[in-house]
Amino acid sequence: MTQFFIGVDGGGTSCRAALATGEGTVVGEGRSGAANIMTDVDGAVVHIVQAASDACRSAGVDPDILSSAHAVLGLAGANVEATVTTAKRQLPFQNSVIETDALIAAHGALADGDGAIAVLGTGSVFAQKRGEDVRTIGGWGLILGDQGAGAALGRSLLREALLAFDGVRDGSALTERALNDFQNDPRALSAFAHDAVPGQFARYAPLVFEYADQGDLVAVRVLKQAAAEVDESLRVVLQGTDGHLCLLGGLGPLYEPWLADEHRQCVHPPVGDALSGATNLAVKRFSAEARVHG
Repeated sequence: MTQFFIGVDGGGTSCRAALATGEGTVVGEGRSGAANIMTDVDGAVVHIVQAASDACRSAGVDPDILSSAHAVLGLAGANVEATVTTAKRQLPFQNSVIETDALIAAHGALADGDGAIAVLGTGSVFAQKRGEDVRTIGGWGLILGDQGAGAALGRSLLREALLAFDGVRDGSALTERALNDFQNDPRALSAFAHDAVPGQFARYAPLVFEYADQGDLVAVRVLKQAAAEVDESLRVVLQGTDGHLCLLGGLGPLYEPWLADEHRQCVHPPVGDALSGATNLAVKRFSAEARVHG
């Protein structure tokens, strides 16, 4: 009987899963919605199972095999033990190891090498890799952390839009664009922000980069402040490494021209992505055990 291994990359916007054989060959992939176990653990599990099931179907394999599969999952929000415990109880896999999204991203981007990564998507997290050891910083969620993240950028933009509406700060074409989304009604914007999840804030992040490239003063101000916070974390994770840095996530490459010179000079393309990191870890960690008990 063929033994299968599952790698999962779950973030605040989407979840990807890969199905691999014991040789490490990926035979199927699937994608679904957000899988941040800190924000919504039940919804994250639903999307994990959906993505893994779709990976099975794309490989022509019955999703029932998930109950005998071994999985490594890199999930946003995995640095809070209570949510990890809750998620693991609900997962269908024979064995499940839940890691931070930063750990799988580091293994994917740097492979067998050392260096540092910044994962900048809906949320953000930073990591330093030395051999098999990965040290992460950040990733504490939108309320207290996620510096440079898409959600933080979007929230900053909407705050600037309200300050401009009140005449506290100068507005710009970008703040007008943001207010237009709420029919120029600050009460509607405030109500949205009160209930919004990180992914909803993050939808405004691409606008910040787009308008900053056009010289929009508010966009430039917001982006410079965010980039300075990213630089602070990069100085920490690059200490003691050879200076090899990978910028990951949907926003990672967009940040490069806004970073300090010392960090721009360190940027290299990643070897692989977070999903390949999770899948390779699943095969490495469980293949010997599967052979013994298979």
